[in-house]
Amino acid sequence: MFPRTIKRSGRLMPAVALCLLALTPKAWSHAVVTESSLTSHPVKANHPTKVVLFFNSGVELALSRVFLVSKGDVFHPVNIANGKKAGEMLVDIPPLEPGDYALKYKVFAADGHFTENVIRFRVDNP
Repeated sequence: MFPRTIKRSGRLMPAVALCLLALTPKAWSHAVVTESSLTSHPVKANHPTKVVLFFNSGVELALSRVFLVSKGDVFHPVNIANGKKAGEMLVDIPPLEPGDYALKYKVFAADGHFTENVIRFRVDNP
């Protein structure tokens, strides 16, 4: 009787694991930045820049906000637009003096979840 129970549970476990894997993405779905153009194209001092944020899912722009955070935690709203592909967001950065800055974003993912985070960057002297 015992070996037969092991055989049945051996067939059941893969099915249970498959069901759990199928449910997991919905439980943890959020729009997360997977990459940004800040790494390959840093912001140059005193030049307007278009930063591209790459998210792991689509983002609803109408319900999303991005702020440029400057010295003293001063928040400046910036314009955002859709990129060429789903999950790409274009962020307009005004001309900046050298220093430390951040982009604080709160985005609404296409799957209905809000995500909030901060991306820090530095503008160096030319």
